[in-house]
Amino acid sequence: MLLINCPFCKHRNETEFVYGGPVGANRPDLNSASDEEWVDFLTMVPNPIGPVNERWWHALGCGEWFIICRDTVTHEILETPIEKV
Repeated sequence: MLLINCPFCKHRNETEFVYGGPVGANRPDLNSASDEEWVDFLTMVPNPIGPVNERWWHALGCGEWFIICRDTVTHEILETPIEKV
């Protein structure tokens, strides 16, 4: 079980949060992206190894979105960066 340090509510159990995915590339421009680029964006989920910046929503707490850095190998939550989205 993860203990997530919400920048607003401090350390809370992971069951209070909703995972919002990794912080990654921006959505392609629909006017200039090819069909292949659009399909790749929708279906190719990145699965990096090591530290990853992730979005989390404190759904059962303050209701704020924020970004944390988590190691996908050890699940250790690194204290930086923690910022409001």
